[in-house]
Amino acid sequence: MLKARLFTDGGSRGNPGPAAYGYVLEDPAGTVLDARGEAIGVATNNVAEYSGLVAGLAKAVEIGVAELEVVSDSELMVRQMRGDYRVKNEGLKPLFQKASGLADRIGKVSYRAVRREHNKLADQLVNEALDAANGR
Repeated sequence: MLKARLFTDGGSRGNPGPAAYGYVLEDPAGTVLDARGEAIGVATNNVAEYSGLVAGLAKAVEIGVAELEVVSDSELMVRQMRGDYRVKNEGLKPLFQKASGLADRIGKVSYRAVRREHNKLADQLVNEALDAANGR
């Protein structure tokens, strides 16, 4: 049974503005199984956060992860995925539904909110993707 940890992040410069997500999928020993940062065009910060979650969950499903801890600095997204908060924003509902469906395919998924400084690599991937998309 493959266990893993998924660090996700998303951001936009302006809200909405140029946006990107990043994720880092690692095994329990901290070995990076996959890492990605990708610009997604103009979007809100929350859409970018969910886009990172969806992409990371899809990769976890693809490689056969059976137990996953999701770590994010988006307290809103973590609380929505845990079921503490309802998703009211119409733009987030399809992303929430997609993430929920992917999480169901994994089996056991937990969510943990952390401060930004505990999510450095995913945050760095977001900024690198934004810089690359803006020709910096």
